[in-house]
Amino acid sequence: MSKSNQWRVLYQSRGTDDLYAMVRAALRPGFELVTLDGDDDAERLAKIAGVDAVIVAGARLTRAHVAAGKRLRIVHHQGVGYHDTVDCAALAERGLPLAITPGGTAIGVSEHAIMMMLAVLKRLPWLDAELRQGRFHVNSVRHVSYELHGKTIGIVGLGRIGKAVAERLKPFHVKAIYHDILGFPAALERDLNVTRVPFDRLVAEADIVTIHVPRTQATVDMFDAAAFARMKRTAFLVNTARGGIVNEPALAAALAEGRIAGAALDVFDVEPPPKTDPLYKFPNTVFTPHVSAGTRDAFVTKMDFVFRNLETFFQGGAPEHMVDYVAELGLKPGP
Repeated sequence: MSKSNQWRVLYQSRGTDDLYAMVRAALRPGFELVTLDGDDDAERLAKIAGVDAVIVAGARLTRAHVAAGKRLRIVHHQGVGYHDTVDCAALAERGLPLAITPGGTAIGVSEHAIMMMLAVLKRLPWLDAELRQGRFHVNSVRHVSYELHGKTIGIVGLGRIGKAVAERLKPFHVKAIYHDILGFPAALERDLNVTRVPFDRLVAEADIVTIHVPRTQATVDMFDAAAFARMKRTAFLVNTARGGIVNEPALAAALAEGRIAGAALDVFDVEPPPKTDPLYKFPNTVFTPHVSAGTRDAFVTKMDFVFRNLETFFQGGAPEHMVDYVAELGLKPGP
């Protein structure tokens, strides 16, 4: 514990004052929150040197950060996507534990995914922008506007979020199919009204493909030119998972060639995307800035769990949702 008799915790991403206030509201007795004044890596390196724990959000925890954190005893991700936000090899060399926060994500992301489906089916952002410029497209988009009702939805990844999406699709009376490396009990499939199919069949049959898998070596470029070539010309792609799972140049080519009907992305290869991103020019696209899990409700839930979990750890208990990243990633364990 620090000289002030408090465990010092760094929130690794730059936040607004309002966001920091929400984090502080979740502090447990004996904890002190350390925040960033700017989005500057030199400041991160300086401040991580004096903390006992770090909360990883959007900003990546690099090898340099881990090396600078001489007092670090635990890393806690505020979400679940640690594969591309934490240098696990550096953690392994130090033998540092890593916890994740599954709670507080599924509701927000699944709601966002369905919102994106509806928005791209009806070209909502383009229509809104056009109307604000005085152009009233009362009839000109009827041939490219669709309903969700009755469509075949392909869910790629039936984890917590994929299941939540399937549950929320029920009132729309869709046909839901899914692909996952895991099989699930028949009773669960019946309850969610989903059918497991191979990946190639899913992309060929789905009217909407929605992605809910982590970014790993197995999923990078999962949606490439070959995948788009197998999709219907009337099909839409929705990605609220991670950038890199969709090959963006291949997606731009598919949109330009009319190989698919549209796409909705909350995540990108490079975040934020450049102003010159070629995807921006298509009217049949919808974009949001990696905010599908970023609701106030979810954040309150997450921070409450994070600090309760850290309290358990520092009191010598067994925290929840620890990740065996060494075994999962095939890393060499440290001391």
